[in-house]
Amino acid sequence: MPTAIVHDWLTGMRGGEKVLESIGALYPDADVYTLLHVPGSTSPAIERRRIRTSFLQHLPGASRFYRHYLPVFPTAIEQFDLDGYDLIISSSHCAAKAVVAPGGSRHLCYCHSPMRYAWDQFEAYFGRQRVGRIGEAALRPVLAWLARWDAVTATRVHRFLANSRFVASRIRRYYGRPADVVYPPVDTEFYQPDATSAGDHFLVVSALVPYKCVDLAIAACQRAGAPLRVVGIGPDRDRLERAAGPSVTFLGQISDEAIRDEYRRARAVILAGEEDFGIVPVEAQACGRPVVALGRGGALETVIDGETGVLFADATPESLAAALERLAARRWEAARIRDHAAGFSRARFADRLGAIIQDTLAQPAGTRW
Repeated sequence: MPTAIVHDWLTGMRGGEKVLESIGALYPDADVYTLLHVPGSTSPAIERRRIRTSFLQHLPGASRFYRHYLPVFPTAIEQFDLDGYDLIISSSHCAAKAVVAPGGSRHLCYCHSPMRYAWDQFEAYFGRQRVGRIGEAALRPVLAWLARWDAVTATRVHRFLANSRFVASRIRRYYGRPADVVYPPVDTEFYQPDATSAGDHFLVVSALVPYKCVDLAIAACQRAGAPLRVVGIGPDRDRLERAAGPSVTFLGQISDEAIRDEYRRARAVILAGEEDFGIVPVEAQACGRPVVALGRGGALETVIDGETGVLFADATPESLAAALERLAARRWEAARIRDHAAGFSRARFADRLGAIIQDTLAQPAGTRW
């Protein structure tokens, strides 16, 4: 069956790209459509596919500053010609779900989240403290328009899949549609415990963007007097480094093998922001390490408070620092933590997704859920 996979952009190997990789494993001959591709930025399994890009690929500075072109994303995603494909799977946290599918095809959207910055996190991305008073005033109507476009184009999807119950509730709220929950795949064969002893430091593995709240983790570790190591890159790095003291080490972008080693050596991994799902906590648990996470969003579905980690209630340095103390006060069973993470394996993802796709294809063309 001719199949196309549509992904927002390919500029790094994060959770969304790991989902794309697993979807692609089910459809090895599928073409990949994306707004922008930075060659070599993703896994070999993705890089060797047929990748087709939009006109954003040729705009000045797009490989580094693609987010500045947000207002033209709708035009770029709608210009893809998908005639000839019977099955379209979009992997979307921004614009991919708005691709125009040909008549008679089926379009399933694996939704990582409705657009955060257009719906309920405008202040975190484009508030006055980040872009200034004039920038905020200019961007607010643009993002309001983008939210309306996002809602209207949800009708182009025949069936929504959500990466968590939390995201399913957002899909219902903003798009008025139900969604089947399919938890993202974690490579539990790769992420495993070993004989490495945990150190006395904590770890953050994250894109350095506002909603990840890495600054909260820095402040809490400073309050608790604990060293912190930070893996990741992003536009917030300079600001975070200015706020950090000598006890915080920024490692930048490192290999998966190095990240696995960091998981194994950490006392615990910190998830300071509200995540739609959050693949990092599951990878850490697969390595037998506990997680300290804000008790909201996807963490409520991936971390068992008191068994595989500690949940804290308030997004404040005081609340997180207290959680770090609670974690340090008890012993953790690596085998129990690892067993929990096994429930999010790649095999389970493939079985669940494959069954839903077959069910969708068995319905009359045009059926919407």
